[in-house]
Amino acid sequence: MASDPLSIREAWSKIPSPGSVETEFERFTGKRMERILATVVAVGSAVLGSQALIAAMTAMQWSDAPHVTMLLVVYVPLAVMLVACVIGRGVRSASGVFAVVYVVALGAWPSVVGTGDRAAAEQPWIFFLVNVGVVAAMLAFPLWLQFAWAVGLPFVYGYVRLVEGDFSRDFWVTTAFDVSFTLILGIVIISLGWMFRSVAAGVDEARARAVASYAAAAAAAAAEEERAAMSALMHDSVLAALIAAERAEGERAQDLAVGMAREALTRLANTEAAVAQEGSDEPVAAAQIVVELRRALSELGADAIVEERGGIGLIPGRVARALVLAARQALGNSVTHAHGRGLHIIAEGRGDEGINVTISDAGPGFDLERIGADRLGIRASILARMAGVAGTAGIVSGESGTTVTLGWERA
Repeated sequence: MASDPLSIREAWSKIPSPGSVETEFERFTGKRMERILATVVAVGSAVLGSQALIAAMTAMQWSDAPHVTMLLVVYVPLAVMLVACVIGRGVRSASGVFAVVYVVALGAWPSVVGTGDRAAAEQPWIFFLVNVGVVAAMLAFPLWLQFAWAVGLPFVYGYVRLVEGDFSRDFWVTTAFDVSFTLILGIVIISLGWMFRSVAAGVDEARARAVASYAAAAAAAAAEEERAAMSALMHDSVLAALIAAERAEGERAQDLAVGMAREALTRLANTEAAVAQEGSDEPVAAAQIVVELRRALSELGADAIVEERGGIGLIPGRVARALVLAARQALGNSVTHAHGRGLHIIAEGRGDEGINVTISDAGPGFDLERIGADRLGIRASILARMAGVAGTAGIVSGESGTTVTLGWERA
């Protein structure tokens, strides 16, 4: 047995509001990018860390307590950072701890380990991790502090390297080369991270705007469905009451039928008044109507030209809403019955004085007089809606196609 179709009201209740939804949904791409950056950092840091560890194990003796202590101080936070990057948890905290610990350890290297002739011959293992300290800052700190780390850490390395070489002339050239290379590489790393994060943020922002647009369209569709259902119910109620009054036999039955008709007519008048007053009167640019028409075409999957003519002015908000909804109905009818063949839309503004919207197609056309009284798509959604805002609506249909003309002029 087929399940009942999901109503628009039920579907609307399942759509998260962009204003209240958590950032986990809105920042999906940003979170994915952070995960990718953490994985890349883990791989690169593991390679450089292994290289430095091999150098440390080759150069030092286990009885050398300062070297062993420095090795543990640096590699324990590094190992924690690598694990955090792999599992995707606590990345910022672990990376921040390693970035700070490494800078402190690098600055304290000469005083803890000391200097000697061996330093002049080869670089200590801790120097291999300079770029690891930069990428750790990229994962942990805000952008300005990332660049500060990328610029400052190479100079700390250069100073320590000169201390290791007792500031001899031979060390200045090689140290300047190493510092410049490390500085350029660090800035490139931080810039790439910033670029990738900016792209991800742009994608998330575009997705949030699309969700907001879809939510607004769903709200308009739900309101339109409810309005059409209410109008049909009221018209049916009035029609049934009038038929009952006509067929009533006896004075008592006639009085009851008249009362039913009067109550139905009162409800119908109240409903029409509510529809006519719907929406805000805040001025809306006529150009926004063109934007909404193009959006409606996109939602309907129709390929058509929206031609904009005349000056751009401001019209009352509820007039613009009625005009857009009536045009949506006409577009929907054209796509449904004419399959959008020859669909062409012209929006002609007249400054602040008014606007005309013409929707034409090359479909088979129809006879307006033969449309049943229960079909409210044209009568209620187009003709009555435009009349409710003191606008005009005209429909001309024949074998060569159908043209719907919507207009409004300032009194």
